[in-house]
Amino acid sequence: MLDRVEQIEMAGCSTRPVSLLEAMRERTKALHVTAERTGVVAELLRGRGTRQAYALLLRNLLPVYETLEAELVRHQSSLVLSRIVRPELHRSPAIKADLATLDATGLPLLPEAITYVGAIKKAGSGSGHPLLAHAYTRYLGDLSGGQIIKKILARSLALPPEALSFYEFPEIADIRRFKDAYRDVLELAGAAMADPGAVVEEAATAFKLNITLSEALQAAAGLGA
Repeated sequence: MLDRVEQIEMAGCSTRPVSLLEAMRERTKALHVTAERTGVVAELLRGRGTRQAYALLLRNLLPVYETLEAELVRHQSSLVLSRIVRPELHRSPAIKADLATLDATGLPLLPEAITYVGAIKKAGSGSGHPLLAHAYTRYLGDLSGGQIIKKILARSLALPPEALSFYEFPEIADIRRFKDAYRDVLELAGAAMADPGAVVEEAATAFKLNITLSEALQAAAGLGA
């Protein structure tokens, strides 16, 4: 007969595995808080940004999204990645439109953005499964916190709607339902992988890259301490 310790260990082995989303949320919980409280993102959330800071943010996010979207499309026939390739989420055309409206020419591309782009290219190599983490971090963030930032920017910087296309998703009729459906396909993608651990760690990497870029943008824009 099994003793109590062995019974507990056996029971633990039989429980359902932690879902990909649960694992990513848990792994990035503290990083998520840090991302909201530091750098240019924190300044924008507090209503202390400037048009130049916003334009600089967009300038440096553009190659990040261009690379992410290109890598996702390249893997669109993948069993794991095919369901998360959703053109209605693509942000690079909207970012270009916002930059044109803001007449943001001559803004620098920071080294931190180049590093971020390199990390996404690396995530897209081989199977490309780590791209799930970048899609999770960027797109669900845009659909959630991004909607709050849009309202703050419109008020604090008096930006017209045509300068805030980045946060608009005209092809998505119901953002809440879309987010739920997108989470579902992320879960299906996670279930199709033998070991989602690398994706979970890539989610932490994605948040760290965002934080580093945000801090660099804050300094480049001359905001904060």
